[in-house]
Amino acid sequence: MNLLLLGRGKTGSLAAEVALQRGHSAQVVGAAENAGFGALTAEKLQGIDVVIDFTAPSCVVEHIEACVKAGKNMVVGTTGWYGELDRVRKLVESNGTGLVYAANFSVGVNLFLEVARAATAALRHEYSGQIFERHHVHKKDAPSGTAIAIQRVIREASGKDENLEITSFREGEVVGMHEVVLDSSADTIYLCHDAKSRRGFADGAVRAAEWIAGKKGFYDFKDVWREL
Repeated sequence: MNLLLLGRGKTGSLAAEVALQRGHSAQVVGAAENAGFGALTAEKLQGIDVVIDFTAPSCVVEHIEACVKAGKNMVVGTTGWYGELDRVRKLVESNGTGLVYAANFSVGVNLFLEVARAATAALRHEYSGQIFERHHVHKKDAPSGTAIAIQRVIREASGKDENLEITSFREGEVVGMHEVVLDSSADTIYLCHDAKSRRGFADGAVRAAEWIAGKKGFYDFKDVWREL
């Protein structure tokens, strides 16, 4: 496939490396080359199979709009835009394109979400819960999209209206650590996912691009990762 990577950050650059290793061609475009979204015109996207976005919350929705207008499928790893989720879903579906988004494309994190869902039963047995997340100082959104996804999974599984509190830390070059702590008077349960590198994010994003190529519809990675 011919992939276009939006974003010259660490994850986007690594995704380009993974794409090449998996036999695809990959072009990386940064903010300078995409000024005014000039890299996302129908003419410039001709020959591109899937666009992968690892940019910033402030511009990702405009990127999606431009790619949908050009008829191109997308994988979106940028977070911080989920307030626009319903509108973007309608846009993708009405234009007959395909999009996979995720707070986190790591298979390990998606397994962690399932573990957290199972552990939610503790909240029905006099446990209280908290979520902690740690990321590098360059991360622009807080709390992280992954922490919000964990919060949502626990709320849905517990059947309660209230959300677990999320505490965010921005420290050094931490790739990403997420913890769920369930506490009672008798004991404490600690669940933790600690990313060693961005490789898992990049690999999952490229696999998602392979999956969405030629498909239509709006998908959350957590619903399709087993099919990859």
